[in-house]
Amino acid sequence: MRIATIYQPVREDLAEVEKQFKLIVENQRVPFPEFHEMLSHVLVGGKVIRPALTLLCGKFYNYDLVELLPMATASELLHIATLVHDDAIDHSSVRRFRTTVNKIWGEEKAILLGDYLFAMAGKFAAATGNLRVVKLFAETLRIISRGELKQGFSAFKLEQTFDDYLERISAKTAALFSMAAESGAVLSQAPEESAQILKDYSFNLGIAFQVVDDILDFIGTEEEMGKPGGSDLSQGTLTLPAMLLLKHYPGDNPVKRLFEDRDKGENITLAIEAVRNSSVIDECYQVASGYRDKGCQNLKLLPNCPGRRSLAELADYIIQRKR
Repeated sequence: MRIATIYQPVREDLAEVEKQFKLIVENQRVPFPEFHEMLSHVLVGGKVIRPALTLLCGKFYNYDLVELLPMATASELLHIATLVHDDAIDHSSVRRFRTTVNKIWGEEKAILLGDYLFAMAGKFAAATGNLRVVKLFAETLRIISRGELKQGFSAFKLEQTFDDYLERISAKTAALFSMAAESGAVLSQAPEESAQILKDYSFNLGIAFQVVDDILDFIGTEEEMGKPGGSDLSQGTLTLPAMLLLKHYPGDNPVKRLFEDRDKGENITLAIEAVRNSSVIDECYQVASGYRDKGCQNLKLLPNCPGRRSLAELADYIIQRKR
């Protein structure tokens, strides 16, 4: 299943989001060439799932690109801003097969670029002129920031529960998915019941997406993922595969040794091998599939249109993807 096929109902309008990014970049070419180079480096590529959600969720009722485009653009800018900040905080060198901003220009400039992208995202959200959407944007940014802080304080701590994990990935990923979809529903004047269905769908989709991301951190190759495997472990982030490995093997466990001794050495490699050679991966996929199913269960209550089929296919794609 190809993502381009899934996006077919909004393919041309997603190209308009890309045009907005090009305008942001080009506006800095003459007055600030160095900044133009930085923006050119980050405002490219990606799966654009969040703007696709905004547009697809707008397809059910009064679809108007003029209304939807600012928020579709805002959702992807907000996502990219979080990645720039994450890479700077984690001292990451590679993201999506590309050298990170912090590796090229330094962490201070990376943080400032992330701040600029947050502000630009807010500007686009405000351009909708819809107070509910603007409040939703602000609340989502609050949730994401708090979640990142909480993740930082829980680094290398073994005493974490599945509920702690769910709370963290809800703030990390699901909140942004939810914002993208709910704003699309609101801006297309969807009835409240339909807006709630789309919000629930996208929130659960975000949970499933992050669980699969965490699986791929253990089973994906660097060639597939565009970054080294085990990157979450190296930052002391306890994801679901590592949690389940600790649960099944509470004694001598490479994750336990890594977190207690901060000895990244061979423990990351051993943890990856242990996860791959156990039932953990299958269990994690069951969790992700459960959230996928939960998200899709009420889609049938929405008007039957190409957008609805794309949302169902997107949910399957998220489980099956390899990166």
